[in-house]
Order: sequence, then C-alpha cells, then structure tokens
Amino acid sequence: MPNSTTITDRDLCWVVTDGAAGNRRQALALAEALTPSIREITIDLRAPWSWAAPRLLPGARLALGRANQNLLPPWPSLVIGCGRTAAWATRQIRRWSAGRTLSVQLLDPRLDPRHWDLVIAPKHDELTGDNVLRPIGSLHPIDDAWLADGREAFAGLADLPGPRLGVLVGGDRRGAPLDGKAADAFVSAVRRRLATDGGSVMVAASRRTPPALLPVLRDAFADWPGVIWTGSADGPNPYPGILAWADRLVVTPDSVNMLCEACATGAPVHTVVTAPLDAKLGRFHAELRAAGRLHDIDAVTPERQAPLRETATIADEVRKHLGLSAPPA
Repeated sequence: MPNSTTITDRDLCWVVTDGAAGNRRQALALAEALTPSIREITIDLRAPWSWAAPRLLPGARLALGRANQNLLPPWPSLVIGCGRTAAWATRQIRRWSAGRTLSVQLLDPRLDPRHWDLVIAPKHDELTGDNVLRPIGSLHPIDDAWLADGREAFAGLADLPGPRLGVLVGGDRRGAPLDGKAADAFVSAVRRRLATDGGSVMVAASRRTPPALLPVLRDAFADWPGVIWTGSADGPNPYPGILAWADRLVVTPDSVNMLCEACATGAPVHTVVTAPLDAKLGRFHAELRAAGRLHDIDAVTPERQAPLRETATIADEVRKHLGLSAPPA
C-alpha cells in the first residue's frame, strides 16, 4: 500500500472520461467524495487505438490527437476514469508517471485489474481481484443535500397533486430493448398505476430515449396533471426535481444508473420487465429486488425504503486501499 497521501490543491485529481453523461456522473461523484481539487478531461481516441482500448498499441500519443496536450505532466496524485476509453487513459497515465499517479478505473475494463491500482466494478460484472471493489450498482452524488437542492431548484413541483409519480425513461440496451412493444407495455403499466393511485405524473426522458417514443410519452400522459420533459425544448431538465419530489418512481429496466439514482431517494422504485433480461442486467435487478429496493409496477410497498447510497462508502474504501488521507475539514 502506498504511503498515506493527502490530495491538495497542488496535487489534482484528474477525472477522465469519453464525455458520456453516465460515465462523467460516476467518475465525478467519486472524485468529489475524495477531494475538491479536480480537473476534468474528456478524450476521444482515434482508430485503431479506440478499437483496442484499453489494450495498448504502439504510438499511444498519436491516439489522442488534439487531446494529447491534456495528458501531459505534471502528473496528478490520482486519476479516476469511467468507461473503456478512460480505461486506456488511466492505464497509460499510471505508466507514463512511473506509478506516481494512482489510477482508479470505474466499470469492468475487460482486462486484468492489475493494470490499475484499483478497479471499481458493480457486483453484476462478476469481476474479482485483490484490488477490485464491488458496489451493488453505479456511483452517484445523490444524498440528502443533493435532494434538498433538487427540491429548491424545482420548487414548483411541490404544487402538483399527490401522490407524485416520477417516471424515468432510458433507451435501448442489449438484453432490454425499448422498442415499440416494450414502450407500449411500459406506458400502459404506468397509466394503470396512475389510475390506481391518482395524483400527478412527472416524466423525464434521457439522451438515450428513442426519438419515436417522445411523442408517445407526451400523448400518453397529457391528460394527467404534471410535467413531461422530452428535451431542451421543454425547458430545464427536471430530473433532479423529479427524484427529490417523487413519492414513488418507475424506471425503465435498461438503465443501471437511473435505477441506482432512483433507489438513492428512499422512495419506492418500480420497473416494467416484459422480456427476459440479459444475464448481467438480470443479476443487477435480482440484487435490488432481494434487498427490497425494486418492485413490479403493481406491487404494494411501504411509503419509504432504505436508500441505496454507496459513493461515500466506496470513497472510504478507495482511501483505505490506496493509502489516501481524508482532506482537511
């Protein structure tokens, strides 16, 4: 284990991703739980390096193009990456710095974890190793303070009639398609739940939601009080407000990130599964269900459930494994 180190303003933590929202959110959540000294870097690898990542090919500097200038010394004390492209960078920075930069990689890099100081991969990835941490799901920033900020930013949602049903819509994923048949089943199930419970509905689509589904969402819930957000034309994304104000949440089955963030609120969380899930996603759903955090759409549940908040615990484990001291209060 390295000697105990405190990350200071002079010793930045680099957060490296491909810019995808889900990858950025996870990496930044962990970095912010460790230190306020963060520099975010987005990279886009050229072919053929992008095809092989995180495996290494000769001519690594040529892989980065203009981003080459962002990955130059002085090296940080810590680099955190999320996703396959970032795994290439976190592995390279560890090598380029001769091991002086501690590298932490989020999600299974599909390569031996020994190439990083620490790998954080959810249990359903089934990755093991002495330097592997295994949370139930994805990391996120959601805690009581985050939810309070969401309520303040979208205070108008408090005026909607209760109970308020939050509906989070993802997109197509291998093993959990959101095609016309699955979308119709999801919308119909949500409408049945609304008819049973009454109240209002708060809907948020995501970047991955198929464009053909957006007008379906608007039409399906137009006769209910609430908000329906399908893109920037509808104003600011109310996603934080929906998580903060919802009395109950329904999430499409495809998104590990959205399911984890919904489960972080403490409100009951439901999903609609119309076909067998792939093995990895199925293991994740089973873990949430076994813990009483995920339910069928028509399930009767308590009004509150134990929130799933793993980021602070994982941050503590990172400090312990890498010999990092907590920053001064």
